[in-house]
Amino acid sequence: MSLEGAIAAHRFGLGARPGEIDRASGNPKSWLLTQINGAAPQPKPPAGETFANAGRLVAEEDEYKIQKFMNKGNKKKGEKRDPSVPKLGDGNIRKRTYMDEMSARFALGFTTDRPFAERLVRFWSNHFTVSASRKKVLLFAGDFEREAIRPNIGGSFEDMLFAVVMHPAMQIYLDNWHSIGPNSPSGNKRSKGLNENLGRELMELYTLGVNGGYTQADVIAMAKLLTGWGVYDGHVNGFGFYQERHEPGSIVLRGKTYPPGWDGSVAAIRDLARDPATARHIARKFATHFIADEPSKESVAKLEKVFKDTNGNLHALSEAVVNDPAGWAPEQRKMRTPVEFVTAAMRLTGWPHGGNEDRQQKHLRRLIAAVRIMGEVPFSAPSPKGWPDTADAWNGSDGILDRIEWAKDFGSELPESTNAAAIAEMGLGPLLRPATKAVMAKAANHGEAIALLIASPEFQRR
Repeated sequence: MSLEGAIAAHRFGLGARPGEIDRASGNPKSWLLTQINGAAPQPKPPAGETFANAGRLVAEEDEYKIQKFMNKGNKKKGEKRDPSVPKLGDGNIRKRTYMDEMSARFALGFTTDRPFAERLVRFWSNHFTVSASRKKVLLFAGDFEREAIRPNIGGSFEDMLFAVVMHPAMQIYLDNWHSIGPNSPSGNKRSKGLNENLGRELMELYTLGVNGGYTQADVIAMAKLLTGWGVYDGHVNGFGFYQERHEPGSIVLRGKTYPPGWDGSVAAIRDLARDPATARHIARKFATHFIADEPSKESVAKLEKVFKDTNGNLHALSEAVVNDPAGWAPEQRKMRTPVEFVTAAMRLTGWPHGGNEDRQQKHLRRLIAAVRIMGEVPFSAPSPKGWPDTADAWNGSDGILDRIEWAKDFGSELPESTNAAAIAEMGLGPLLRPATKAVMAKAANHGEAIALLIASPEFQRR
C-alpha cells in the first residue's frame, strides 16, 4: 500500500473501496488510465425497469401535458380525474424519473471499479450544467448524463459539445427550443422570438470562457445561429431541427461569416470547440478540479497545450492531468463536495450494507436528501455555472456541522461487527494521520469511531 496508490484512489477517484488502494499501488497511473478506455459505465435502473431514451421522454412529456390539460377541463365540468394521468406532487412522473435516475447514479458511484471514469463524468456534467430547478428538466437530467456525457469522456470535446447542445435537457433548460429567428417564416407569424440564453452560455461557460473575446453582438449572432434547434420525439436522441424557425441569411459571429441553415450553425459550434480560448478555459477548469483550487500556471499551460495539439481529445487531456507531477503532491488541497463526501463514505464502508433492493432504494433516497441538506444535489445547481469547485463554497461552519451530524448518524447505523480501525487503515492508508488514529482509539463505540474518521481533515479532502 503506497502513498501514490492512496492519492490515486482519493484525488483522482471517488474514495477507496476495500482493497482499492492495494490494487492501485502497483502502478497508480496505469490503474487510473486503464479505467478510461471507452465509454464510462452506465447506471443500472431499478429491477424490472428501464431508462427511457430522450426521444421517448419527449413523447412522455408531451403526453403528460396533454392529459394534464384534459383533466383540468374535465374538473371544470365536474367530471372525475382520469386515473391514467400521473398525479402532481411527489408522485408525478418527472420527479419519479429523476429520483430513479439519481439513485442509480449514486449507487454506481458507491460501487464502480472505474472511479476515475466516474469522476470525469461528474466533472463534465457539472461543466455542462442542466438544472432541475427548471421542473421540466427533472425528466431529462439523468438521460442527459447517460447519453451526452458518459459515451464521450474519452472522445473529442467537439463531439461532447454537440451531444450536449442537441440534448433536450439543454434545449429546455436554456429555453432554446422556443427560440425563433425574428425573420424566419415562423417568426413572421408568431409573437415569440429570439432567446439568447444558450448562445450566451455556449460561449461564456462551455467554450471560450467569460474573457474569451466575444461581445453582446456575438451573443445575439450565436443565438440566431441556434434558432430552429429544438426537441422532437421522432428521433431517438430527442433532437429536431426546424428550418422554418431558423433565422435566414448569413450571420457574422466574431468576425467570421457563416452560411444560413444547419451547416452554418454546425460550423460555428465547431469553431468554438477548436478556439484557443476554449483550450485555456477548459485547461483551467480541469486543473482546478483535479489539482488545486489555484493550480499553477505550469499545470494549466500543459493541459492547454495538450487540448490544442490534439484538437480537444479528452482522453489525452485526462492522461495529461494524471501525468502532471503537481497532481501527486502529498498535500490534500481539494475539499470534497457533499456528493463526493457521501460517496467516499459509502465506498469506504463497502456499500451496500445488506438488505434487499427495496431497502437499498430507500437508503439511496435518504442519501440524496442528506446531500441536499449539506447544500448540493446533482442536476439542481442554482445557475448554469454549475456547482462551485473550490473549498470556500463548502468549508463554512454550517456546512461542516451538517457533515459532522450526518457522519454521526451514518456511523451509528453500521453493523456492530464494523472494525473502525481496520476500515481506517484500509480506506486511507498512508493518508491516515496519527492524530485521527489516536482520537478514534478513544471513541466509545464503532459508530463514533467511524464518525470521527469521516469527519477528519484527511477524509474531507482529497
